[in-house]
Amino acid sequence: MEKKGFVHTLPFKLICALAVGIVLGLALHVTDTSPLSGVVLNVIVCVKYVVAQFINFCVPLIIIGFIAPSITRLGGNASKMLLLAICLAYVSSIGAAFFATGSGYIILPHLSISPNVDGLKALPQPVFTLNIPQIMSVMSALFFSVLVGLAAAWNSSKYITNVLEEFQAIVLSIVTKFVIPLLPVLIGTTFCTLSYEGSITKQLPIFLIIIVLVIIGHYIWLTLLYSIAGAYSGKNPLDIVKNYGPAYMTAIGTMSSAATLSVALKCAQKSEPPLRDDLVSFGIPLFANIHLCGSVLTETFFVMAVSKMLYGGFPSVEKMILFCLLLGVFAIGAPGVPGGTVMASLGLITSVIGFDDTGTALMLTIFALQDSFGTACNVTGDGALTLILTGYAEKHGVKENSPEVLQAAAAREENERSM
Repeated sequence: MEKKGFVHTLPFKLICALAVGIVLGLALHVTDTSPLSGVVLNVIVCVKYVVAQFINFCVPLIIIGFIAPSITRLGGNASKMLLLAICLAYVSSIGAAFFATGSGYIILPHLSISPNVDGLKALPQPVFTLNIPQIMSVMSALFFSVLVGLAAAWNSSKYITNVLEEFQAIVLSIVTKFVIPLLPVLIGTTFCTLSYEGSITKQLPIFLIIIVLVIIGHYIWLTLLYSIAGAYSGKNPLDIVKNYGPAYMTAIGTMSSAATLSVALKCAQKSEPPLRDDLVSFGIPLFANIHLCGSVLTETFFVMAVSKMLYGGFPSVEKMILFCLLLGVFAIGAPGVPGGTVMASLGLITSVIGFDDTGTALMLTIFALQDSFGTACNVTGDGALTLILTGYAEKHGVKENSPEVLQAAAAREENERSM
């Protein structure tokens, strides 16, 4: 696969769109009395509205296209070790989400986050609107995906399974060729309107503080993960952590678990013992696709911060619990969606939390600003889960290169080939 430089990555394009949008918005703010400025602003508001409608329309398609096929793949190859690995990834992801939720309720009220900024200019209403209703609600798409995926797996329905695989390829093409290229447009127009209103200069410093808090949260969660893994396996987790520096730095540079995989494997192989060679070969590539604890922690904390910033309050505890539980499913079931966890879970942000187009754009942007650190947390945490797998294998007499491990590894490889 051809490697792309940073300037070709989605986060770079989003950051550029952010910068262009802010500069253009400030220019329109200064020249507000000019007729040309009014025309440009009206065009920007209309473009933002139409692009947001299209992206929202695609969200249920993304959910069905990625969740349902993922379930059918796992259902037919669910050996004990594979199921254990999936459970570990899910528990780690939702644990990170609940940790971020609790931290948000404790820390964020003490920050100067206020939706009320004096002297804001009003935006004009779109002179052209193109309403594109979703084919079904986000929650309907999620439950439809789970039910169809499980039923197809239980009945070994090859025809439906193949249909779902083809539908996933179609959705991936839609995301790659339409949704992803339009995201910078949504980000640019959103920040243009925010800077025109006059609020962006006061809100942007809060973003930077939140990013620092999230990175600190990554380190706390990794410490907890490795402590639990060490206590369960009876081995020293520092023997693994000390070898993960190259993988962490590579993840920061590439912002991709896939691009970091070869380095992560080398780092984990240097940790033998305490890690077992066969479980490194099985666990590290698998967790690179389904274990996204850093990304989930980041998104959850940002959801709370953006909610306070735009809407004046935090989501209710009930909403956050549902959001965390479902976000863990998306982190496992939709790893192939370009743009990261936040792109795959846009439906949860809009339906469960209730964000509008501006909230969605802010989430995408602030997530992109720290995406490299979230990826580094994901990759480094894979070593802790592999240590737990090693401890389980030793406690339950699963010998090295046993049929159980080989079966699980073969299932993992088959799943990756079909994606």
